[in-house]
Amino acid sequence: MSTATAKPNSATNNAPAAVATSTSATATPTSKKSTAAEKSASKKSMATKNSNAADDKIAAARKKNLDLAISQIQKDFGETAIMRLGDGHRVDVDVIPTGNLLIDRALGVGGFPRGRIVEIYGPESSGKTTLTLTVIAQAQKKGGLAAFIDVEHALDPAYAAKLGVNIDDLLVSQPNSGEEALQICETLVRSNAIDVVVLDSVAALVTKQELAGEIGDSTVGTQARLMSAAMRKLTAFISKARTTCIFTNQIREKIGVMFGNPETTPGGRALKFFASVRVDIRRIGQIKATDGNVTGSRTRIKVVKNKVAAPFKEAEFDIMYNEGISSVGSMLDLALEFDIVQKRGSWFSYSGNQLAQGRDAAKIALNDDAALYEEIETKVKEAMSADNA
Repeated sequence: MSTATAKPNSATNNAPAAVATSTSATATPTSKKSTAAEKSASKKSMATKNSNAADDKIAAARKKNLDLAISQIQKDFGETAIMRLGDGHRVDVDVIPTGNLLIDRALGVGGFPRGRIVEIYGPESSGKTTLTLTVIAQAQKKGGLAAFIDVEHALDPAYAAKLGVNIDDLLVSQPNSGEEALQICETLVRSNAIDVVVLDSVAALVTKQELAGEIGDSTVGTQARLMSAAMRKLTAFISKARTTCIFTNQIREKIGVMFGNPETTPGGRALKFFASVRVDIRRIGQIKATDGNVTGSRTRIKVVKNKVAAPFKEAEFDIMYNEGISSVGSMLDLALEFDIVQKRGSWFSYSGNQLAQGRDAAKIALNDDAALYEEIETKVKEAMSADNA
């Protein structure tokens, strides 16, 4: 019985060894696979490190070559010939203000940018020349010099003086041809002494080819070719001289347009492309006095292209005859917008005190009280600054 009992015990004692042997035999292939995977991962890691090191060397070499190229360009053509956009050379857009808060706000940067080409176009008697003369007056107030190239031969010195232009310091040219007008413009810009140059207008530019021919001769595309060549040449000079170059233009109708806007501007497409700012100006209504006489026009501008700020902004303002753009009217509109001046019915009030009855009377009241005008203007500018922040 003891022998019979010992056999089962022997079998029982040997069982764990068998199990261990079996487990060991099973674990050995898994361990080999794990080791192979680790070796493969290690090789891949080494290859990645080698690849990254090679890429770093290539990147360093490219950066060194680029720095040498930039240094050579700056040595040959000047420090500002090429630069990184985020470098310290970057500055805010320098502008010449129009003197009208609504127009300056619509332009987005507080006026017309320096070193850029500007196009102002619109129908007849819409205020194009008035706006350009207003800009000239503002430039002169800041000590700047201005030139007016009168291609239309229609500049009225008395009207310009009423708009605040110092006609004694204003340079005026009435060229005989388009080539002469643009050559004068280039010479003035290259002098680096002019702050504003106005060419009024592109539509009136007549080429020498047209002058040599007879009225009715076909001269298709001559004006467009002239403007294209001028824009290519002028752009760099205008930028370096920091001159605001304003071109006025008229409107024409495209024949056969069934859908869309049939209006276009003369002079081809070059001016549209090279202009940093394009302003559409239109008369939208009449301003009448109490006796029924027309004393001015309500005008709207739309910034249809703007490379220095957000485009498609609009502004409405008054152009008063023999006075120009009404700064008082624009300031009153902004004061109403920011609730600095309140309107109840036809009455205008400020700080609880009634100003006048009717918009025209309110404008007269502000115009007659310089201290009150300055007080409201200061609050309007503060509100505009807070609104833009």
